[in-house]
Amino acid sequence: MSRMIFVNLPVKDLARSVDFFGALGFEFNPQFTDENATYMIINDQAAVMLLVEEFYSTFTHKQIADASQVSEVLVGVSAESREAVDEFVATATAKGATEAGEPMDMGMMYQRAFHDLDGHKWEIIWMDPTATG
Repeated sequence: MSRMIFVNLPVKDLARSVDFFGALGFEFNPQFTDENATYMIINDQAAVMLLVEEFYSTFTHKQIADASQVSEVLVGVSAESREAVDEFVATATAKGATEAGEPMDMGMMYQRAFHDLDGHKWEIIWMDPTATG
């Protein structure tokens, strides 16, 4: 059975987050989008639900982590090439993200990371398809 995954992330300003992730090339499903949340399409089997913090808090009894201060998740997204990794991170930082650490070049894998507008860490990864077999 193929399973879908839905990553739920709290955001302070939904419109600003939609603008940010839209500039990175992501699309949104309007059927599951309103003033409280949006369904950001990663692919046919993966999505990120961006939820306004007040709405997010209705799904948990725990305090919402301030992702600018603590680590609560690392979201990894693949890229088609090393150049695509660099372009993705350059676009993210141009739209207000902050780069997280130095690029990691392991030959068969290349990775860069950034913190989005709410502090969530995103790792953009290219893996050499001939090395993964």
